Amino acid sequence: MNLIGISILLPVLFVVTCAPRRWAVIGYMTGVLFLTQGQQLQVFGFNLFAIRFVELAGFIRVIARGELTSYRLNSIDRALLILYIYATVVFVLRSSEGVAYHVGMLVDAFLCYFAFRGLIGGFEDFNWFLRCFLLLLLPFAAIIVFESLTKYNLFTVMGGVTRVEDFMRGGRLRCQGSFRHPILLGTLGASFLPLYIAMVRPKSHRLLAMLGIFLCLVIVGASNSGGPASCVVVGVAGWVLWKWRTKMLRIRRAIVFGIISLGLVMKAPVWYLLAHVSDITGGGGWHRAFLIDTAFQHLHQWWLAGMPIEDTVNWFAYSVPVTGGADMTNTFISFGVQSGLVAIALLIALLVCAYRRLGIALALVRNRYPIGSTTEFMLWGVGVMLAVHIMNWLGISYFDQIYVVWFMQLAAISNLCDQVFAEDAKGVEDATDEPAITAHIYDGGWNPNSSEAFRY
Repeated sequence: MNLIGISILLPVLFVVTCAPRRWAVIGYMTGVLFLTQGQQLQVFGFNLFAIRFVELAGFIRVIARGELTSYRLNSIDRALLILYIYATVVFVLRSSEGVAYHVGMLVDAFLCYFAFRGLIGGFEDFNWFLRCFLLLLLPFAAIIVFESLTKYNLFTVMGGVTRVEDFMRGGRLRCQGSFRHPILLGTLGASFLPLYIAMVRPKSHRLLAMLGIFLCLVIVGASNSGGPASCVVVGVAGWVLWKWRTKMLRIRRAIVFGIISLGLVMKAPVWYLLAHVSDITGGGGWHRAFLIDTAFQHLHQWWLAGMPIEDTVNWFAYSVPVTGGADMTNTFISFGVQSGLVAIALLIALLVCAYRRLGIALALVRNRYPIGSTTEFMLWGVGVMLAVHIMNWLGISYFDQIYVVWFMQLAAISNLCDQVFAEDAKGVEDATDEPAITAHIYDGGWNPNSSEAFRY
């Protein structure tokens, strides 16, 4: 860890631990954007990256200040814990290599997610964060533009970034900023794009929302990566579906029917659609499709409890020097190779829990507020954001500080839905002067106040 990294880390730690709750989130995200993984300390075999000091500070803060005490574990919380505990335990029981890394992943998930559960409030706090986040995103995007124009990455002085000449495509630089790969930089812009589109609804924030959209597109464009470009398409498509938001059950069925139909008529397996998409957006879509194909061919080796990553060395004509195995550019396959099919099922269960809560929350909001309210807009935006991550996971596994962004956004989904449920329960109590009977049902499936919940 050098002097530049320390001069950034210390103020970040101070803000995260001592500033008001809203500003602590901004401090946390400052560490994500402006600290590279080159800033680290080696302690007992563990890589203590600078961002991990920030994670620990944030978690200690919410515990010490009691900022988590008002929350009860919901289905998303439980699904996240079960997923990472199961995946880690299975891996540790199966392998003696790479244990520190996978234990670190479990710790990262726990510290990040629950720190943000305590730091991010409801809709008002989250909208405030999106507006103030522009104070970070604007200089960060300027650094990325500088990198694109000069082919010099200013974050090189902190280490942890790849040489510029290693990332060129079509004569254009693939910028990476403070991240370890251009796709991860593009993920930052693509994942925030649906949220800034959601901010367009209130006229008072429209200019800031347009600035956020512009900065997100600049970051995605500078990354020059097919994956983030595809995610932008998914994000825009998700907002196009806003017009038919009350008919999503039919649309989901139509999508499933379309995929099954394509699988029946295509000569190659349906996942080779990723290769066709990359013909338009650019990127290694064929590699992603071939990885899924190869993983299924070797299913007998990893379905139960995963397999050693070095045993995947023959899956491709090349391997990753760091791991000695195949390039696991798919989050679902990565979990499977780590801990088996159950781990993939648990990851899907986490996503189902998130969408289920969002669906119920949207139904409640539509019953209580005017059609197309700002609350409904933001809930739809975080749902589109989740779809962006799912699309991205078909082309990469998160492996640097971008996982903090993912856990922050997942925690936001939990908190926003919790606020909707709490307000609805309070409304029922106020109307009947009796305890609300629906609160314990929200994590399940049926909400008697909104019989159409799952149509959305």
